[in-house]
Amino acid sequence: MPKLKTHSGAKKRFKMTATGKIKAGVAGKRHRLISHNGKYIRQNRGTKVMSEADAKIIKSFLPNGL
Repeated sequence: MPKLKTHSGAKKRFKMTATGKIKAGVAGKRHRLISHNGKYIRQNRGTKVMSEADAKIIKSFLPNGL
C-alpha cells in the first residue's frame, strides 16, 4: 500500500488536542463585524472544539494525526 498523504489545507486550519479532539478557528471574524453585537464578537474570539460529526470528517483528511 502507498503512504497516505495529509491534506495540506487541513493541516493549516486544524490542531489536535491532547485527548484527540479537533480544534479550529471560529468563522465570521474577518469583516462586516460592525453589524454584529459585542457578545457575538467576544464569543467567537479564539478557537472552538469541533463537533464529533465534523471531527470524523476532518480526521479522514489527517490519517497520521497532526
